[in-house]
Amino acid sequence: MDAADDTYYTLKAEGRAIYREKASKFIAVALPVASEEEAKQALEKIRKACHDANHHCYAYRIGNRQPVYRANDDGEPSGSAGKPIYGQILSTGLTDVLVVVTRYFGGTKLGVPGLIHAYRTAARDALDAAGSIEKTRMTRMTVSFDYPAMNEVMRILRDEGAVIEAQDADEQCRISFSVRTGIAGKVSNRLESIRTASLNPG
Repeated sequence: MDAADDTYYTLKAEGRAIYREKASKFIAVALPVASEEEAKQALEKIRKACHDANHHCYAYRIGNRQPVYRANDDGEPSGSAGKPIYGQILSTGLTDVLVVVTRYFGGTKLGVPGLIHAYRTAARDALDAAGSIEKTRMTRMTVSFDYPAMNEVMRILRDEGAVIEAQDADEQCRISFSVRTGIAGKVSNRLESIRTASLNPG
């Protein structure tokens, strides 16, 4: 991965929107999520909070180089909800995003075109409300080394813009740090060139 590949755009905050059509109410929530598990937990929380709703349609996109995605109609006609929601996520260029649109049926059927319009509009409005922000993917690493190598290790970490998270200098020095994912391999190679250093992920 090149350094340029570890930057991405995601939601700045949670966004909410309500769209109404022929007495049906569509409540959209756009959330930043870092994993499929986090997306599933957020979806379940919304399901419980709006347990009396008719449908909880959603889509998510996670990752930037080979993103994982899913779109679900939750009982609505095939292709009328999940895909329009996912299409709005794609149109923003954002990732690490979950959008859930909860529908309360108002008694009048909207037809597939009407549903597509409603779910697409609700999703877009929620994404607009959330805003976007550029972020950088980080990789966490730990290096262990003998004390005489301290200056060399610290120089490498400083050169590469590492964020030091923890240090331990009892019997052997140990530093946990994070670096941009795009340069993690380079940092690993530089540290492993130090004779007494050993590197571990996390």
